[in-house]
Amino acid sequence: MIRNAVKHKLREGGVSIGTMMFEFNTTGIARIVANAGAEFAVFDMEHSGWSIETIRMLIATTPKAEMVPIVRIPATEYHFVANVLDMGAMGVMVPMCESADQARLLVNSAKYPPDGRRGAAFSIAHDDYRGGSIPDIIRSANDETLLIAQIETAHGLDNVEEIAAVPGIDALWIGLYDLTLSLGVPGQMNHPDVLAATDRVFAACHAHNKSPAVLVTSIAEGESQLKRGFKLIAYGGDLWLYQAALRVGIASLRNEVAITSRSETVCYEPQSASPGSDDTNRG
Repeated sequence: MIRNAVKHKLREGGVSIGTMMFEFNTTGIARIVANAGAEFAVFDMEHSGWSIETIRMLIATTPKAEMVPIVRIPATEYHFVANVLDMGAMGVMVPMCESADQARLLVNSAKYPPDGRRGAAFSIAHDDYRGGSIPDIIRSANDETLLIAQIETAHGLDNVEEIAAVPGIDALWIGLYDLTLSLGVPGQMNHPDVLAATDRVFAACHAHNKSPAVLVTSIAEGESQLKRGFKLIAYGGDLWLYQAALRVGIASLRNEVAITSRSETVCYEPQSASPGSDDTNRG
């Protein structure tokens, strides 16, 4: 398996910045995102409606030496985990992780024996059809795959210390929007209960050597979360970034049209016809 630069960076205490993908499933989007500087992209299956075939194409067209493809699967089930890994995903995120048993299911589904129970298939997409030494492939896959559990419900928060203690989980991703809903304060990111929940996740990460992760929707929010200590940050999602950039550009051009129109109105002063002009002497 290709070296997972994001996982190694997190192991060394560094920060990795990427983005999320929900809408643009083209053969060029992963390369576009990689060339923009993203270190990882999370291809979403929870909210996008993307099929396994779509995910297969997105992973296949990702330049893995430059950007790590991660898939958020819709539920913690073996066939979702194993399928996306066999297609070449280098990381898996599970939504709404609420117990240590659920976290262990992710690890067991993602890792080959003796660390888990992932089914064996080699010389396929996940090893770039190369084959080779099976013990080496197994060892590399088990070591390089990044596993992320999302903490985004009150029940998950209640069990966060046990979830963080599960060997093989690399990061705890706080799903802030879902968490605010579950805590009864929808959309209130700075509510004391949400801030206290974030502190609790951070404490669990620190106690068990996991990386805290989050999605941010603006540069200002990203800067704030970096200062707070998040190590794995997704900056926006494809559709929101595109829409925001387009909105700013169109608004700016419309503003320029309005300024130009006002300027032209002021500068244009039609002159009255003089008594001796051609217009008055026609007929």
